[in-house]
Order: sequence, then structure tokens, then C-alpha cells
Amino acid sequence: MKNLIFDIDGTLWNTTGVVAGAWNKAIAKMAVPELARLTVTADMLKKEFGKPMDVIADDLFGDIDAGVKAELLSLCCEYEQAALSECDEDLTYEGMNDTLHKLSKNHNLFIVSNCQDGYIELVIRKTGLTGLIKDFECFGRTELQKDENIKLVMERNGLEPLDTVYIGDTMGDCIATKKAGIKFVFAEYGFGDVPEKDYSIKTIGELLSLA
Repeated sequence: MKNLIFDIDGTLWNTTGVVAGAWNKAIAKMAVPELARLTVTADMLKKEFGKPMDVIADDLFGDIDAGVKAELLSLCCEYEQAALSECDEDLTYEGMNDTLHKLSKNHNLFIVSNCQDGYIELVIRKTGLTGLIKDFECFGRTELQKDENIKLVMERNGLEPLDTVYIGDTMGDCIATKKAGIKFVFAEYGFGDVPEKDYSIKTIGELLSLA
């Protein structure tokens, strides 16, 4: 496992509480009549994180005007970025930073996420990973599905499938990984459940012995 490609939410950190608060502020700001009774919770987001942003919007906001939905999603992302930038709480999983610093000495580290554009840069900055991540890609920048973004990062960096794994926490991550033709490492401590996986870790620190 020379090349390690990471998911973010549920794998590197858990921001669901902070993000839920930010999204509720955006929902209140927009005051869409159909969503007057909607309150986003951390548990709701745990079921949504990992999906493309447009799918999350469909799941949470339902059948409202498409233009309004797009505007609300954009505002949610704006409020989310601001809330996370201002947050002083350590939202990373225990040992994440130390583990990735150690892995970076003998491995190439990458990130591929279904997040909005700018989110990965924020994560790298907030979690002290600057200089460790060799390349990254996301749905918000390419509008491609996760398997396609994994392939894109692999092609850009000349990564061989046999030397590359994806570390994630949901069935969607697993399916995308298989479509990309590489092995999947399931982060059991995250948000999802994956019955069939190539490898499994109970803590992120276990990557040190697995990789």
C-alpha cells in the first residue's frame, strides 16, 4: 500500500455537530416556506455525508424549486465553511494527525471527497496536514462521481492500482473504490456500515500496521 487515498468526513474528522448548526442558520436565513419545520441534526448528516452535494440537498430539502434548492445549498456551504473556519474545537479522530504525519514518511497521501469546492483546502489547513497531501479532488470542483475522481487522481499521479487503496467509512465509498479498481479500507469508527471490505480498521492509527 504505497498510495493512500482518504475520504474526509467520518474518516479524518467528524464535523456533523458544527455543520448541522451552520446549515440550520442558513435554512432560517432563506426562510423557505416548505422547510419551515426542518431542523438538520448531526445524526441526519451522518447518514448523508459521503454523498454528492446535490444528492444531500435532494434528501434534506426534498421537492422544492430547483433554483431555490441550489441557492440554499450554496448558502449552507458558505455558512459551513465559516463555522468550521472559526471553530476552535479539535474535530479530528484521535491520533489522525500523528498517524498521517508518520504515514507520509513512507507513503503518498491523497484525498478524494464528494464535498464542495474549497472544503478540502479548509480541512488541510484546520487539521495541520499542510504539505502532507500530494493531490486531492472533489465533486464540487469536477462534478464527477467519486470513482471518477479517484481515477483522475490516480492518472494525474501515475498511481498503480495494486499499490493504491482508498480509506473511507460508507458503502458509497466502498462501491466507488471498487469501480475505480482498487482495494478498500473500511474505517469502522465512521458513519457507515460496510459488510464486504478488503481491510478494516477500528481506529485510524491501525493504518500504521496495515499499510
